[in-house]
Amino acid sequence: MKILVINCGSSSLKYQLIDSETEQWVAKGLCERIGIDGSQLVYQLAGGEKEITVSPMANHTDAIRLVLAALTNDKTGAIKSLSEIDAVGHRVVHGGEKFTTSAVINDDVIEAIRECNDLAPLHNPANLIGIDACRELMPGVPMVAVFDTAFHQTMPQEAYMYGIPYSYYENYKIRRYGFHGTSHSFVSKKVAEDLGKKPEDLKVIVCHLGNGASVSAVKYGKCVDTSMGLTPLEGLIMGTRSGDLDPAIIEFIAQKENKNVSEVLNILNKKSGVYGLSGNMSSDFRDIENAYFAGDEMAIMTMKTFAYRVAKYVGAYTAAMNGVDAIAFTAGVGENGPLVRSLVCSYLGYLGIELDDEQNNKRGDDTVISTPDSKVTVMFVPTNEELAIARETLALI
Repeated sequence: MKILVINCGSSSLKYQLIDSETEQWVAKGLCERIGIDGSQLVYQLAGGEKEITVSPMANHTDAIRLVLAALTNDKTGAIKSLSEIDAVGHRVVHGGEKFTTSAVINDDVIEAIRECNDLAPLHNPANLIGIDACRELMPGVPMVAVFDTAFHQTMPQEAYMYGIPYSYYENYKIRRYGFHGTSHSFVSKKVAEDLGKKPEDLKVIVCHLGNGASVSAVKYGKCVDTSMGLTPLEGLIMGTRSGDLDPAIIEFIAQKENKNVSEVLNILNKKSGVYGLSGNMSSDFRDIENAYFAGDEMAIMTMKTFAYRVAKYVGAYTAAMNGVDAIAFTAGVGENGPLVRSLVCSYLGYLGIELDDEQNNKRGDDTVISTPDSKVTVMFVPTNEELAIARETLALI
């Protein structure tokens, strides 16, 4: 069975065509600058080179039309006709409290997603546009919505409630939701598989560290806490996001800089994180790391501050679960950043963690980076959100 995975952003669209039997991608790519001058399609057939086609894309329907044309291209297409696509899995950022699991898409599901738009105004509308476009171009093909927030819906009330008037939760559903759920779910299950255990037997902390970053506590296969909140702004310091801070800072900056709340939030979302902390050096952790090893004081301070915040969450989630069996690093920085892993683990000696420096400097597939006598297993595990979405889609259809 071939499953098309679609991930729509406001002006972009990522896609993969996955063979569910082998769980390998057969084609993948990206549509960039949708609705903007200079839009282009990137397409790659498994084993082939990337092909870039510059073509106008007025909207996501145009983008998906180009994707389907590339997939069925006579020369480099992965399939001969659209009839070979058995299902489509859509990433949807926010499902609110309405969705605790993935859902087969119908009119009721679409309306329920639309009702969550005010919780993710930059993401959900784009996700819906992608769903509508696919339904128009592939009528009759079953489709599934896979929610970033669903995996975290098992959090107990004491973990997701904020210390604000309860009426705000009752009236507006203001609470912690968490994001990157597809990744946290995939990685926590992969850890159990790698260790020859069942997810129900382990307490796992997943550190999804990339330009967007979050930590989750997964106790016996279920998420019991996560660092992102109502929005992806809460939690760790990230590429351009501030993460946790004193809420009064918003008013303080607004008064000092003569800005409104929206302008300050824009700063916290797009001009903060390692980018702002490093003196606008870069939002790319690779640049910060290179400067760190070159002895740049701002880069050293930035990397240490980032790692300290991650270590604090690991400690908090160890307490939340009353112990931890395994800690997994994933996503761009988590998978490829031995420096960050080393800095984080330097705080975790109280857990009996000992890092194997040789193993920590490796890259590639799932790798245990703790020593054999370490009391907690530490590893890095490449995430695969597209495969996770394909698995969810297959299970439901």
